[in-house]
Amino acid sequence: MGWGDLGVYGEPSRETPNLDRMAAEGMLFPNFYTANPLCSPSRAALLTGRLPIRSGFYTTNGHARNAYTPQEIVGGIPDSELLLPALLKGAGYVSKIVGKWHLGHRPQFHPLRHGFDEWFGSPNCHFGPYDDKARPNIPVYRDQEMVGRFYEEFPINLKTGEANLTQIYLQEALEFIQRQQAAHRPFFLYWAVDATHAPVYASKPFLGTSQRGRYGDAIRELDDSVGRILHLLRDLGIAENTFVFFTSDNGAALISAPRQGGSNGPFLCGKQTTFEGGMREPAIAWWPGHIPAGQVSHQLGSIMDLFTTSLSLAGLEPPRDRAIDGLDLLPAMLQGHLTDRPIFYYRGNTLMAVTLGQYKAHFWTWTNSWEEFKQGIDFCPGQNVSGVTTHSQEEHTKLPLIFHLGRDPGERFPLSIASIEYLDALRRITPVVQQHQEALVPGQPQLNVCNRAVMNWAPPGCEKLGKCLTPPESVPEKCSWPH
Repeated sequence: MGWGDLGVYGEPSRETPNLDRMAAEGMLFPNFYTANPLCSPSRAALLTGRLPIRSGFYTTNGHARNAYTPQEIVGGIPDSELLLPALLKGAGYVSKIVGKWHLGHRPQFHPLRHGFDEWFGSPNCHFGPYDDKARPNIPVYRDQEMVGRFYEEFPINLKTGEANLTQIYLQEALEFIQRQQAAHRPFFLYWAVDATHAPVYASKPFLGTSQRGRYGDAIRELDDSVGRILHLLRDLGIAENTFVFFTSDNGAALISAPRQGGSNGPFLCGKQTTFEGGMREPAIAWWPGHIPAGQVSHQLGSIMDLFTTSLSLAGLEPPRDRAIDGLDLLPAMLQGHLTDRPIFYYRGNTLMAVTLGQYKAHFWTWTNSWEEFKQGIDFCPGQNVSGVTTHSQEEHTKLPLIFHLGRDPGERFPLSIASIEYLDALRRITPVVQQHQEALVPGQPQLNVCNRAVMNWAPPGCEKLGKCLTPPESVPEKCSWPH
């Protein structure tokens, strides 16, 4: 989902009344960022409070290359990482993930091995369908049990866009909340739906209802679902005792636009890039009776802050034996205090850019390769900024491209390197970057090796179910990461 996909952020169709109301009753963060322009690394950052390079969610198979966890990936979230649900157990919380996990699909990476008590969803996105010969369809789990696969037991009609997955995910969320409230247990719900990821889907009542086409249908259903979750919290009388945060894992995928991609508002490019459109996200905090209604915070926020903030809400301290990148947002939300902090933009294991205050410095720029661009793969359709949206990797480490994001949110007018403003910004940014790079200890890369034999070919006990599939002859190899 993109920064510009909600009415409260200026989307002209105004088709998100529930999320807009959530913002009116809570706090809007216009300067909120993910930790990576791709799904898997950003989700690792959310649950660990750490930059993906620290947890190994990157590849060294190419310079400044994006990587994630497709079916054939060998790696995943390491046991050494402490995830939010595991830490929340220290305060008695019950945790559930609904939807997309994307931190590895082999048994050792299962969410129930990393702190979650319940899971309904999939280890991957809903790509497919596949032939079950070269590649199986992607599985869906309830806790430890594989209960079906996308396009089989959980159908998605690629022609019409019809699928009931968001409704299934909604019911899982509502039932979990009701169960925990009845037992008077504190709970953590991670509701990770993926209907706005191509191939975009929506259930039949929402198909054809949006001015924006199928992508808008998916947004409308997601908005309706958020409204129903918040309504349930009110009905149960626990709204004032429940903190809710809405955001996205990366910017809208303009490569899928306009039919299956969203809007990044005034920002440059989209998913897969470290321009603002790839990493600045919609973000809304809601906690009636605590967060003042109708507020806008100009705190530079990060998806990693949700880790630290959640621990603070539960009365817990973040781990002291490792670097934690997330801030506690409670001072910003409850007292309006702003903390000066940098936002680092990584693509793979490469530091591409940093924002400090209103200034953003690019050390490397590129969108995607000329070879891909000539094949029609375009991360920045309709946007061409000379010397910025390049199809070759351009280095600016000695003289970074610097933009003032307040005056130029679209990153179209770099500051003159001869200007006093440029030199002042560079003097502020340089020591922050040096300190970060000198102290950084990258984790062992998890996204380098692929092997088709590790795909989920069959569930446990498949002989009884008559659903066994045979993996192909395969050996480990370097994953191919074109972007």
